[in-house]
Amino acid sequence: MYRLGWAGSLIILLASAVYGNDWPNWRGPSASGVSPETGLPDRWSSTENIAWKAPVRGLGISSPIVWGDRVFVTSQLGRGVVQPGPRLFQAGDAGAAGETPLGRGGAAGAAGAGGGVSFLVTAFDRASGRRLWESQVESRGQLHEVHEKHNLATPSPVTDGERVYAWFGTGQIAALDMTGKIVWQRHLGAEYSPFEIGWGHSSSPILYRDTVILLCYHTRSSYLLALDARTGQVRWKSDRENGVFSYSTPFVATAGGSAELVVNSSKGMSGHNPANGELLWEIEEDNRFPIPVAVQHDGIIYTSRGYRSGPFLAIRPGGKGNVANSHVLWRVPTGAPYVSSLVYYDGLIYMVGDVGVVTVSDAKTGERVWQERIGGVFSASPVAADGKIYLLSEGGETVVLAAGRTPRVLARNKLDARQLASPAISGGRLFIRSDDALFAIGR
Repeated sequence: MYRLGWAGSLIILLASAVYGNDWPNWRGPSASGVSPETGLPDRWSSTENIAWKAPVRGLGISSPIVWGDRVFVTSQLGRGVVQPGPRLFQAGDAGAAGETPLGRGGAAGAAGAGGGVSFLVTAFDRASGRRLWESQVESRGQLHEVHEKHNLATPSPVTDGERVYAWFGTGQIAALDMTGKIVWQRHLGAEYSPFEIGWGHSSSPILYRDTVILLCYHTRSSYLLALDARTGQVRWKSDRENGVFSYSTPFVATAGGSAELVVNSSKGMSGHNPANGELLWEIEEDNRFPIPVAVQHDGIIYTSRGYRSGPFLAIRPGGKGNVANSHVLWRVPTGAPYVSSLVYYDGLIYMVGDVGVVTVSDAKTGERVWQERIGGVFSASPVAADGKIYLLSEGGETVVLAAGRTPRVLARNKLDARQLASPAISGGRLFIRSDDALFAIGR
């Protein structure tokens, strides 16, 4: 019995060493984009330092997540309703700069059942890239327009290790067990109101304790919703006034033993009680495209708002009512990216603008430390680990910066891939998702 117990402990330790930290949701376990791992790669190409590359059936820009020995992604079969939209790169040839439609304007991906649109949740073996299973959800109801750079498989999945929760731009959400079997599903677009919003729904689900929290701020109806993670039943629903919309993902901040659900919306920043959705505090400030998501460090919330060269700020949680004058520690009116979120790392805030300008600011004051143009078009949010900042451009180049107060590019790594999804970090590897493939970068 002693030998068996020792062997079991050894297996657990080896598994921990091999798999490292899980990356269970968009932006990682703390939703910060930061990993404590070391020894991560800083150089690769389409033929160098690629552990494996796996094709993804269908198309999508949702980020991969990792749990144990599995990597999960979502995708869409069939084209849906697509409309051309404004570009981030406006000074010349957007295509030459790397900004192209989903699927690079070519095939829209195989059609779903009956020639329509279907959604896929796919699990890959983390070590080899072998496809383990694929589960399909048929779209139901009217398909609403999306910007040509993405589709209805934009929200990233989330997992608690027992189930994978996948949400799609129609309002359909499915909970699957780790073998790919659907445990429960709902269609919020049919139950409450159609998921109609400008350029298409993009908010991802988050987990808080035993609930799945969903931000549904759309044209016809705006509400926060919490579902029981095991059953899919509604725990609470909190309505906002008509006209409030958001493309962002909510974020749970903790302060003094309490939690606040932080939301970036067209009306401003707000904090809610994650146990019932109650509005706790608000900073009113209109924004046409509220996309970025907040992060937290040492009790302080750091966030940008989105849209062209928008503001970024630091907020002290714990407020009540209008906290614009009482809990905003500092605010910089311009300079933040349109789409991507910021990352906090070792006392500095890193942001990469839409057309390749990196800005680094001091987290205590918001004052600029340095700013450099690196080129490219950026929608993916940066990640940080091992003294490095990873910036993924839409054209397939990843710029690796040395973290710190002096600008230094460690490497420029090019894949033949379109990169709008933020990467995952786990087990000494970076997992990068293109429109139709998944790359494991590293040994």
